[in-house]
Parts: sequence; C-alpha cells; structure tokens
Amino acid sequence: MALIVQKYGGTSVGNTDRIQNVARRVAEHRGRGDQVVVVVSAMSGVTDGLIKLAKQITPLPSEREMDMLLATGEQQTIALAAIALHARGVPAVSLTGAQAGIVTDGVHTKAKIQNITPDEVHRLLDAGNVVIVAGFQGQTEEGQITTLGRGGSDLTAIAMAAALKADLCQIYTDVDGVYTSDPRLAPSARKLPEISYDEMLELAGSGAKVMQLRSVEFAKKFNVVFEVRSSLNDNPGTIVKEETTSMEDVVVRGVSIDKNQAEVTVEGVPDRPGSAARIFKSLADAAINVDMIVQNVSHDGGSRVTDISFTVDKPDLLKASSVIDGLMPELGIRGFATDEGIAKLSIVGVGMRSHSGVAARMFEILAEHGVNIGMISTSEIKVSVVIPLADGDRALKAVHEAFIG
Repeated sequence: MALIVQKYGGTSVGNTDRIQNVARRVAEHRGRGDQVVVVVSAMSGVTDGLIKLAKQITPLPSEREMDMLLATGEQQTIALAAIALHARGVPAVSLTGAQAGIVTDGVHTKAKIQNITPDEVHRLLDAGNVVIVAGFQGQTEEGQITTLGRGGSDLTAIAMAAALKADLCQIYTDVDGVYTSDPRLAPSARKLPEISYDEMLELAGSGAKVMQLRSVEFAKKFNVVFEVRSSLNDNPGTIVKEETTSMEDVVVRGVSIDKNQAEVTVEGVPDRPGSAARIFKSLADAAINVDMIVQNVSHDGGSRVTDISFTVDKPDLLKASSVIDGLMPELGIRGFATDEGIAKLSIVGVGMRSHSGVAARMFEILAEHGVNIGMISTSEIKVSVVIPLADGDRALKAVHEAFIG
C-alpha cells in the first residue's frame, strides 16, 4: 500500500465532467489499496473572476479581504470532488487548508508555509477515506485565512507530500509534462523525460507555466521527487529530481518567455549610499518581488545621479508605482516611468556550466532576427534578456530552433 499525493490544476477540474474524470482516477488508485490525498485548485477561470469582481469595486482591494474571497474558489472544488467520489462509492472527506493543518505567515496574498501538522489528514486516511485538500490556502497561528500566491496549489501538494512522507507525488495538469518550450509557440518543442530541480526552478522563474517557483524550491529543499503529467491521458510525464551527471550533456534544456513582466525606471536618483537600499527595501516591505535590475550613473548639472530600472510582475505594477511615488520627496527622485510592453526571454540548462559562449550565441540569434535587447541577467545555468513584448513569440521560436532544433 502506497501513500500518494495528487494535485489537480484548474483546467483538470474545469467543469463537472473533468471533476468526474479526477474522481475516476482517484478511485482507481484507491481500488489498488493506496491511500490518496488529493489537492485541488479552483475551477478554471474562477479565481480570475473573483479578482475581477473585487477590482470592479476598487483597483487596490484589501489584501486580507482578497484572501477571504479567493479561498472560496478552492473550497467549491474540494466539495464537488468529494461529492463525485461519494457517487462512486468511495469514502472521501474535504478539508480546507486550515483543517489540513497548513500554518502560514501573515503575508496576505503571498503567504509562506511555516509548518504543516497533518494529524487530521492521517486520521482520516487511516479511517479509509480519500482526503481532498484545498490548495493555495492556509491559516496563520492567529486564525487568519491566507493564500499562497498564483500556482499555490502546487506548493500545497509538494508540502503535503513532504509532511506526510508520501511515496509518490503527482502534479496533474493539462499538458503531458515539462517541454523544452511552449509547444504553441515552438512547434518543435518536445517533452523531457526528466529535469533537475535547478533547471525546473529557473524555468519556473522565467515564465514557464508548468510549476509554481516556490513549490520547486520546497521540493528541492525536502528532496520531494515529483512527476508532472496530464490529467487528460495516461501518458508518462516528466520526473523532477536531483541533478545527475548525464544532464550536463544537454547545453540548453529549455527556452521560456514571461509576458507577465513590467519595467519600472526610477529617474534622477541622487547617487549616494543608501538610495537603492531604501527603494528596494520599501518594495520588499510591500511584498513586491523584483526580478532584473539595471543601474546607470550620469551627471546632472554637476551632481551624480542614477537611473534605476527593474522588472516586477504586471499585477504588482500599480503597487510598485505607489511605493516609488511615496519615496520621491524623501530621496529627491526626479520621476519614474513604467512600461508593460516587455517580455523576458530565457534559456536554461545545467550544461551551461561546462560550455562557453552560450550567451553570445543567444545574442547573435536575436540580432539576426532584429530583436533588440534591454536588460540582461545571467546565472550559472540561465541567461535572461528583456525584449519588446511584440517580438516575444518569434524570438522564442528562433532561439528554440537554434539551440534545441
């Protein structure tokens, strides 16, 4: 008998027929004698619909109340999934994140899991139930409902697998696994049988929609091997695990594009110690994640000033603008500008550690296709560039063809 954690995303539970399909899969595992914990997302489109409703009232709704609102999406799904299993004669109990013992910090809309006490989950499993847990949510020690950010159901599943010491963790989605790129943009993209945690981390942080970044970080930290596979067929998926020597033979494992980025340029910042620290600490205090940063120093009437450009997720742009606006009098900032017409293009592969000239080749390919580069960011196994959003799709296709075929 195995203990299995399965996560089903929004498209996998997008309507009652698909919820019935999930129930069928779960019932099959249960019929083999396995203990099954199911983590589900809100039905496809529900979370976006709830956000839209709130923003019809105000563009910056209270984050505490947004958590109260958004947590209802997953609670619909867990109840429907339990009902579908009951209809098949399978005993099942649905639990909110709080009822499943998920304790988070108090950062609303982007909470981090602090610990999981899965005593109730174990009790229900031992009583013969399938346990269905609401993904994306938890509760603070003070009893406040919190959500884990976009893709947070992935994190719930990985964390539950770690806490329960599960034998298997499966992340079911609407694709067969992890591909070398988005098959809709790069027709030659192919599925990877396996990928390292580090490569998956870089791809997730670069716009690949398969997994949430923090869930992969959690899996690496606790060595949770998991499989990404489709809920719509029985094909084997992609195993995500520790790096092996053979993985270094492939220079570029994947190419991704993130169209959810926006650029902020803070202009005329007095060039003195502490200015940049003040800006980025204020953004961090507002729970805004900054990705790429570029600073240019110049002279303005004899005094040294700097322009600081950085990228944030588009949903955070309004909040970031508000933070910078509030700092202008204090720091003597001349002004700031924003640009939503950008994309971040990235290549990823552990093989880059042992192969030189990868970045130069990427820049050559983009130049050959007339794509201008803004910011550049590199790591041991990744090269990312900011390019015009309008050039994003053709740039991705060109780079994928050159490196992967």
